[in-house]
Amino acid sequence: MSTNSTHTTEHRFIEPHDVLFLRGNKLFGDPGSHGESLIPPWPSAAAGALRSQILTRDGIDLTAFAQGQINHPSLGTPQSPGSFSLTGFTLARRQDDGHVETLHALPADLIVTGDGKAEPYIIQSLRPLQPGHGLLSSSDLAQTPVLPETERRKSASGLWLTQKGWLNYTHGKLPNPQTDLVSSRELWAIDNRIGIGLNAHTRSAEDGKLFTAQAVAFKPGIGFVASVIGASLPPTGSLRFGGDGRAASSQSTAVQTHSPDLKLIAAQAHCRIVLTSPGLFSQGWLPNGFERNTDGSHWFNLHGVRARLVCATVPRSETISGWDIARWQPKAALRAAPAGSVYWLDQLQATPESLGKLAECGFWHDPCEDAQRRVEGFNRFSFAAYNCS
Repeated sequence: MSTNSTHTTEHRFIEPHDVLFLRGNKLFGDPGSHGESLIPPWPSAAAGALRSQILTRDGIDLTAFAQGQINHPSLGTPQSPGSFSLTGFTLARRQDDGHVETLHALPADLIVTGDGKAEPYIIQSLRPLQPGHGLLSSSDLAQTPVLPETERRKSASGLWLTQKGWLNYTHGKLPNPQTDLVSSRELWAIDNRIGIGLNAHTRSAEDGKLFTAQAVAFKPGIGFVASVIGASLPPTGSLRFGGDGRAASSQSTAVQTHSPDLKLIAAQAHCRIVLTSPGLFSQGWLPNGFERNTDGSHWFNLHGVRARLVCATVPRSETISGWDIARWQPKAALRAAPAGSVYWLDQLQATPESLGKLAECGFWHDPCEDAQRRVEGFNRFSFAAYNCS
C-alpha cells in the first residue's frame, strides 16, 4: 500500500502516446455537431488518471472502491477524499537534454500584439488606475485595469509563456517577446475525427447521424506536468487519459519552481494573485475568502492572510462539469473563473508563513466547500509581484 506524504510535492510528466480527446463542457453527438477539445483540459482529468493509477498499483478492487467499501490511506473514498491533492497542472515539453520545462497560459493582464513574423510580438501589461472623474462603469472596485497605449493593435492568440517567461512575470517583469513565447502550432495539431451515431439496441449505425470530434495530436516531447501532495505516486507507469481513455505515460520528473519571495511580498504589503486553475467560487468571479464591507470595498481574510482587493481582470466565465466514474453519472455543471484571472491586492497583512499556507491550501475554507473539487486541483493560484509605481 502507498504511504502518505502530506508535505512533499511529487511531479509527474504525462506524455501522450496517442491522440487525445480532451472534451470540454459542450454537448456533441447530434447529427452535424462538432465536439471541440479543451487545451489544457481541466485538472480533474489528471487527478482522475493518477488516482486510478494508484488504485491499480495497490491492487484495489475498483468496483468496491467506487461503492465506498474501501478507505484508501491517501485517496480515502469517493464520498470522503483523503490527503491526495493535485496542486498544479500545466502544459510542458521535454527538452533535448531531458529537462522538462513547464508552459503557462498567458495571464489576463498580459496583452500580446503582432504576428511574430511581419510584425514582431509586443508584450504589454494592464495597469490598475483610478477612473477619471465622470467616468462610470459597472465595476465597484477602487481601480480599473487599463492598457496604456497610443495606438490600437490587434491582440495575438494561441501563445504560451515559457518557464522563464512565467518566472519573469511572477517577479514583476515583462516577459521577453522574442524568447519567452511559444505558439500552440509548435505544441500540437488538431485532427478532426468523424463519428457515427449508433442504435443502442441493435448496435448498428443510424442513417444521417454523423458528427465530428476534435482529436489533439501532440508533437513529440509535448505533454503535461501534474504536481501532487498527500500521496506517493508510482515513479513510472501507464495512464488512461482524457475521453476514451487514450494511452499516456507518467514519469517522475524534477520541476524547477521559483516561487516569488514571500518575505518580500509580506514586507511590501501588496501583490497580485493569478489563478493557475479554474476557480469554483461561491461568489462567482470573486475567490473564496472575500467579503464586501459596508463601504463597498472587498476584503480578503483566509488562512491568516488579510488584504484589500484593489482591481481585478477576469475573462468570461466557463462551465466546469465532468464525468463521475464512481457514480457513473455527469458531475454537476458549475460556473468557474478561468485560469489566468488576475487580482491586485494592497494593504496586505500577512506573514511569509501564512502566505505559504494560503498557497498550499488554495482558495478553500476549512472545512472545505467541496472536498472532491479541491483534490481535483481547482482554486489554485500563484502569487506575483505588484509594482504599484
